[in-house]
Amino acid sequence: MRSPLDTLIGLRILEPAVVAAVACGLAGCGSEPEATADPAPVVEHYATMVHANYEDAVKGAADVKTRVAAFVAAPSEQGMSDARTAWLDARTPYGQSEVYRFYGGPIDAEDGPEGQINAWPLDEAFIDYVQGDEEAGIINDPTGFPDITTELLISQNEKGGEKNIATGYHAIELLLWGQDLSDSGPGARPHTDYVSGAGGTAKNQERRGQYLTLVTALLLEDLESVEHEWEPGEADRYAADFVKDPQAALGKMLKGMGSLAGAELSRERMNNAYQEQDQEEEHSCFSDNTHADLLANATAVENVYLGRYGTDDGPGIDDLVKVRDPDLDALLKKRLTAAIAAIEAIPQPFDQALVAEDGRTKIKTAIDALQLVTDSIVGAATALEVTINLEE
Repeated sequence: MRSPLDTLIGLRILEPAVVAAVACGLAGCGSEPEATADPAPVVEHYATMVHANYEDAVKGAADVKTRVAAFVAAPSEQGMSDARTAWLDARTPYGQSEVYRFYGGPIDAEDGPEGQINAWPLDEAFIDYVQGDEEAGIINDPTGFPDITTELLISQNEKGGEKNIATGYHAIELLLWGQDLSDSGPGARPHTDYVSGAGGTAKNQERRGQYLTLVTALLLEDLESVEHEWEPGEADRYAADFVKDPQAALGKMLKGMGSLAGAELSRERMNNAYQEQDQEEEHSCFSDNTHADLLANATAVENVYLGRYGTDDGPGIDDLVKVRDPDLDALLKKRLTAAIAAIEAIPQPFDQALVAEDGRTKIKTAIDALQLVTDSIVGAATALEVTINLEE
């Protein structure tokens, strides 16, 4: 199985001469860069980059849907493996897209679908059986929930508690891997949980297949709705409004970076698990994919700063900061590199690193490195005369 880490992109460092040339091109200067640079090309490139990223997230979810449909139609060990691989591959582009949150864009506006897409942590017993209770969950309650429908899943998501997650990546993850009861690997749900009749395991296999099919289709629909709003060249889409005010857009970009690096990644996704030493607090606990999730998120912050996604490398916030404060630009790049390296150094699986002395030391190093990144992002906002209120 190919590791999701293989798809992550390396660091781009601009040479000083290149930065100067870009800055002059933006500001219309002669041989020397002026004190300011036009943010418009940076913002326009960002919007293009966001759309490309969501296109990849949609493609990943579409592949999961295809693999799940084939598996549910004819459950087999290979079919389950194929569906799991598709899920793992889909997490990388989505993880890199999470830097486009936290400013009320299409993903997390008041009516946005983020809560249906990536909510966690998840109470396994809300959806399906758990160790010691084979009757648990929506799937095993045909009396209370006679028909499993998309509308039911949406209505039940976070109903009665924030851990009552019924939809999104992590609901799919649970249905593919099951509870992680191992100290050395991910969950080991057998494919026979989806086999009806002779040879089947657990109960309500057909209902489980219905649930997995519908929740996967809903994930794709939700991601398509977000990608639609970032489509370039369409006057009635969010992207068109976003680029109209480059300075305000720049503030949103920096808020997304700072909130992901600080409140979300270093605190919610890492420090909470670190403090509790509980795998139930880790991001992708059923598949043991947390290490890749964290790395994708950190890479996302770096992508926006450098104006880079995949092979697309254009004007980034770094080009603006370099003109205002070259030392700060160099420091932020150094801290981004250090944070990514610190995450890469965390032993796998993450749930075992939470309880091992060496693992805990390395997790704490990564947490601290991300806090330094956040501090420098705030400094970059100040240098660019942008006020940002980061998520707490």
